Amino acid sequence: MSAQRATEWSAAPGSTETIAVGLGQLHVTRAGELVAYSLGSCVAICLYDPVLRVAGMAHVVLPSAPASDSGASPGKYADTAVPALLGALRAAGAMPLRLRCHLVGGAAVLALAGGALPDIGARNVEAVRVALERARIAIAGEATGGRQGRTVRLEAATGRVRVRAVLGPEVEL
Repeated sequence: MSAQRATEWSAAPGSTETIAVGLGQLHVTRAGELVAYSLGSCVAICLYDPVLRVAGMAHVVLPSAPASDSGASPGKYADTAVPALLGALRAAGAMPLRLRCHLVGGAAVLALAGGALPDIGARNVEAVRVALERARIAIAGEATGGRQGRTVRLEAATGRVRVRAVLGPEVEL
């Protein structure tokens, strides 16, 4: 099943399936666990409706879509990922007013010898925040910034969000 097709779903409730949400992808599920591995400058948007127990995640790569983008990967850009993920969650019956939101990633992990590249991580985090504010979605917790990559897990049954930084312990947000 394609994680980029926001209207597609994973296994039935009660499943322990792990669904990897790759670069530029988004996925909605009622079962199992959504995982974004090795987030560096990318940002994972984790949304959860605790009443319907439906979870959604987008793996944002860049702050904004170029005018030439065909819209084939709405999860790739902050400005398109938020509306696409909200639309997929609404299609699953979720109500935006109930959604709990967590953000993970946005680290400054890219550097050149003698100088730094533009801080894409910080720009991604800011663009996601702006898009969430436009959608009137409050952020309940986050693990963003810094210089280390992270992996995030979102459990569909509970809404539990766990984060592990490189060489660090796993913590719950």
